[in-house]
Amino acid sequence: MTDDIQNPISRAVPRGRLSRFGQFGRLASGIAGGMVAEGARRIANGERPAIRDMMLTPANVSRVADRLSHLRGAAMKLGQMISMDAGDMLPPELTEILSRLRQNAHRMPPQQLQQVLSAEWGKDWRKRFTRFGASPVAAASIGQVHRATALDGRELAIKVQYPGVRESIDADVDNVATLLRVSNLLPRELNIAPLLAEAKKQLHEEADYIREGKYLTQFGDLLAESPDYVVPNLDQEFSTNQVLVMGFVEGKAIETLTEASQETRNNVMRLLFDLLLREMFEFGVIQSDPNFANYRYQPDSGKLVLLDFGAARRVSPAAAKAYHKLIIAGLNGDRENVLKHLLAAGFLSAPAIQRHGARIDAMIEILLGELNRPGDFDFGDRRFVKPLGEQGFEVASDKAAWHIPPTELLFIQRKISGMALLATRFQAKVDIRSLVNNISA
Repeated sequence: MTDDIQNPISRAVPRGRLSRFGQFGRLASGIAGGMVAEGARRIANGERPAIRDMMLTPANVSRVADRLSHLRGAAMKLGQMISMDAGDMLPPELTEILSRLRQNAHRMPPQQLQQVLSAEWGKDWRKRFTRFGASPVAAASIGQVHRATALDGRELAIKVQYPGVRESIDADVDNVATLLRVSNLLPRELNIAPLLAEAKKQLHEEADYIREGKYLTQFGDLLAESPDYVVPNLDQEFSTNQVLVMGFVEGKAIETLTEASQETRNNVMRLLFDLLLREMFEFGVIQSDPNFANYRYQPDSGKLVLLDFGAARRVSPAAAKAYHKLIIAGLNGDRENVLKHLLAAGFLSAPAIQRHGARIDAMIEILLGELNRPGDFDFGDRRFVKPLGEQGFEVASDKAAWHIPPTELLFIQRKISGMALLATRFQAKVDIRSLVNNISA
């Protein structure tokens, strides 16, 4: 959903296509100027600088992060999505840019907020509240959140969409992709067109607050009998296309639990993985955005608060069945069937297996060895990552073996990877096998 505000900068969101395109133009010009200055400095020092070294200076990294934070919308969201998905696969310079995008969302200035809410609720909208927090309690790529109290005493969380975000999605995604291409941060041979199309589709869905409100209600109904989870109630009175309103629910940012007890961290991750499995195999719908800000924790009750359902999407029976077969084969230590199901589902291509069969077999053996250790799975034990990465790097370096899995699997895998990343940060220990044994598919 949104990150707690760490950056108090208030800057108007550029609305029109030309205005936003101009922001990208100024960014390109700033990067070019920085390259010239850095090149001159290195030449004066007797060096022969490469274009990449001149481009990826700290100053240029700051320019990119700052400009995309100013644009917000799809430009910022796409950067956040890449950073969550790719993790350690990215160049360190790009990782720095994108990690800063997860933290630095500029807020709308008061006059722009007033314009948006007047358009949605009428010019006298303040009379409908006894209190409306002028400063947002959280802000992110698509909107910012304010806390308010309705006349009848209801405590509300009000998510206000940045103006122009919905209309600028397609152009923003194309502009960010171009920026990544010309900066040599992505290989030119990689065909990312299908991913860009899917990113545009998802971003349009996330900007549809009516759609998100329906999923918010659906998840509330699905988890009504599950006491470990809290889903805010949708407030129909105030919600519109541009404003999503729900009951305000107290909770701590889940990332603060890194200092909690081992038992607490283990239990939180058990609840999150159990929810993920239920989404895939019981509900048939998954909240696919693994952003940690989508979760809160209530220390007194031990409950998880679930926020932001803009990225909710259906899970087809075929995808659920494919994942179930793959998981069962993995827990059985069945390398042959793991490889078979990876190929059948589309995670791997036949050319990749033909060209790198031995390396892929070695990677599967490493993963099976970790997955089938006695006891809980220890996400804090990262000894297997280096040998796994060494094998994977050789496969990934072969352009003839490059393959993009079906988009449905990518978004499911995105959620799985995000939960594993959080479990690693918590150094949690979870009995994955017992959770899987509770599902049926």
